[in-house]
Amino acid sequence: MPEKSPFVIDADWLQQRLEEPGVSIIDASWYLPAQKRNARAEYDAAHIPGAVFFDQDLVVDPDSDLPHTLPSPEVFSQYVGSMGISADDTIVVYDGPGIFSAPRVWWMFRVMGVYQVYVLDGGIDRWKAQGRPVTSQPTKIAPCIFHAAFDASRVASLSDMRRIVDSGESQIADARSAGRFAGTDPEPRAGLRSGHMPGARNVPSSALSKDGELFGLKELEATLRAAGLDLSKPVVTSCGSGVTAAIITLALESLGHKDNKLYDGSWTEWGGQADTPVATGKN
Repeated sequence: MPEKSPFVIDADWLQQRLEEPGVSIIDASWYLPAQKRNARAEYDAAHIPGAVFFDQDLVVDPDSDLPHTLPSPEVFSQYVGSMGISADDTIVVYDGPGIFSAPRVWWMFRVMGVYQVYVLDGGIDRWKAQGRPVTSQPTKIAPCIFHAAFDASRVASLSDMRRIVDSGESQIADARSAGRFAGTDPEPRAGLRSGHMPGARNVPSSALSKDGELFGLKELEATLRAAGLDLSKPVVTSCGSGVTAAIITLALESLGHKDNKLYDGSWTEWGGQADTPVATGKN
């Protein structure tokens, strides 16, 4: 078994390819209010040369009232093509601290049929700390046609989750913190009940990386198994609003697990319903 995920690249790899044709770089930074960081302002002040900004609150389904819901293939293609990104490109996605919001955009591209897409270990915070090149100059964009090949089987809906909770046909891996999962800590979004979907397993997204770097494969596998997941069976990933769930998806895919979906509505949708069952406690 190789030591590292095949979907994660390091700063040396990227720096050597900054001028390489066909390599697209995406700043997918996104933050919770409590983090007190402005992703767009930080991008404008200093980004990796050639990077374009992917606004996770803008590239969404315009008809959904849930936060950053996955857009249709047509809407996604329109936005991404306007960023000058082709489905044939080698795409590198980064965020601020590393392994936080970038895996969500990595997952979005994979759902849309792009497989040459990678996440930058350490994010731009480590990139800057190492003195690597950044710029405040706007990236010159040549719009193109992006052809999506959407795989709907990788996305779980509310109706899917109702069935899964009732039948137990798939494992549920919840990326929220232990306190939010147990229902002892309040949800950051108003109007949501506390707790988790009955039968879910808690895999806090922060338990899969250290200092912005995704764990090696052996440690990823040990962490997922310790949470109670059987990696030979289907898994649905979930979180607060569909962002950090993708970190578990990244870990699963890194280990060769293919039978997984991401619940896009996540707890914002489930916990906001009046009739969905909610469990509390560690299990």
